[in-house]
Amino acid sequence: MKTTRYFREQVLTKRSYLKEEWILEILTNPIRKDIQKDDRIRYWGYVNELKKFLRVVTLGDGQTVHNAFPDRNFERNET
Repeated sequence: MKTTRYFREQVLTKRSYLKEEWILEILTNPIRKDIQKDDRIRYWGYVNELKKFLRVVTLGDGQTVHNAFPDRNFERNET
């Protein structure tokens, strides 16, 4: 999995519980995908182990992971 330096040094330090398999599954089979104004791409998926939706943000290439975090507002955004 390709990642940015920010993801390796900041995100994984704060959220060491994140698993590569979760991220890859969300990138492969997102339940929602949006392109941001800065060309980064947001993907959402549900992680059963966390019992939460996880947002994964990639660079514009759709492969290089830049951020990942539980998105507690996802359901509200969908209504």
